[in-house]
Amino acid sequence: MNKLRQTAEIRAGELRSRIEEYLAAARTIPTGLALGEQLKEQRERLLRFFGATENDWNNWHWQLRNRIRDAGVLARILSLDGETKSAVERVGRRFRWAISPYYAALVAVDRPGGPIWRQAVPSPAELEDAFGDDDPMCEELTSPVPAVTRRYPDRLIINVTNRCAVFCRHCQRRRNIGEVDRQQPVSVLRAALEYVRANPEIRDVLITGGDALLLSNRRLDWLLRELHHMPHVEIKRLGTRVPVTMPQRITPELCAVLEKYPPIYINTQFNHPLEITAEAAEACARLVKAGVVLGNQAVLLRGVNDDEHVMKKLCHELLRIRVRPYYLFHAKPVRGTGHFITSVDRGLAIMEKLRGYTSGLAVPTYIINVPGGYGKVPAGPNYLVGRDERYVYLRTWENRIIAYPNEPPAFS
Repeated sequence: MNKLRQTAEIRAGELRSRIEEYLAAARTIPTGLALGEQLKEQRERLLRFFGATENDWNNWHWQLRNRIRDAGVLARILSLDGETKSAVERVGRRFRWAISPYYAALVAVDRPGGPIWRQAVPSPAELEDAFGDDDPMCEELTSPVPAVTRRYPDRLIINVTNRCAVFCRHCQRRRNIGEVDRQQPVSVLRAALEYVRANPEIRDVLITGGDALLLSNRRLDWLLRELHHMPHVEIKRLGTRVPVTMPQRITPELCAVLEKYPPIYINTQFNHPLEITAEAAEACARLVKAGVVLGNQAVLLRGVNDDEHVMKKLCHELLRIRVRPYYLFHAKPVRGTGHFITSVDRGLAIMEKLRGYTSGLAVPTYIINVPGGYGKVPAGPNYLVGRDERYVYLRTWENRIIAYPNEPPAFS
């Protein structure tokens, strides 16, 4: 073996040693794809509980109508003890909650207090939070017309509904949830569209909520058609969690609507590998086939995914189902959600173990939303660590410091 080959083999051994810890940890992290049989058992148990059929289960209208919203029903499904059931009732008197049967099966496979459980089941910690604010991002102060949020020069949000398949316990807009499902009136949506039409610098429109895909196909078709025919609107985006919480919504009929108005980008929110099930993968495959570009905006949540190995596994599983990890949001200080918030240092430590340790496709951008409505700020480990007149000094993912020429070479 020549010296070059020997050097390459030594380097390969060094690299192999850097992934051994993750490989050992990854074997212990549950994924929805690996637990398919357990999820099937829970689905069958829930079908018996509801007296429903497989066709019912696969019907998103049935899933939505049968969201679990009663502590007694939840106690029977999850075998809650009396204390936990009472806690759910107390929280429910202040903060609305609901869980689709599909996601309830995931909760049932999870352990009490586990990553899926924490996202869906109300916790007494929600009532103990004196830290949060109802609207820390000041969306109400960045709304030039009803239903529109504008924080950037060339893009805006249209908030179309407060309805969700699951009211996540870390929701940033829980102030909008109310007590009943509501969609924005057509008159409000028309005014929002007129605002976009009257401001030609807007090239990117995000339709969100609530969950954008809980509008009817007809309403979505109308909104997308109106935006599609505005020459200055280059892309349409949809914010939705239904691939995670109710993948039955991704029907051929919905995909036919989306396919008509390219380019459409959908950002969803998978927060843990257990949420990536066969049903979720099928829903994402349908969207990809319809020409939709898929991204994921995870939220960094204490007790859910605030672990470098869990986050890496999540990003790997996302790429397997053709969803690009896009953002990792630092949890916002929303009233009732303080128990989910980690330190910024925890987020930075997780990012440190992604860059270089896995492919760039699997590395989201860590984002902190600045309070006051001033927008997103990317945060990450510092790799540019110094400079002088001739060089910048770069820190590699292995903590090697490399001098790199600042100026390009001179040519005569």
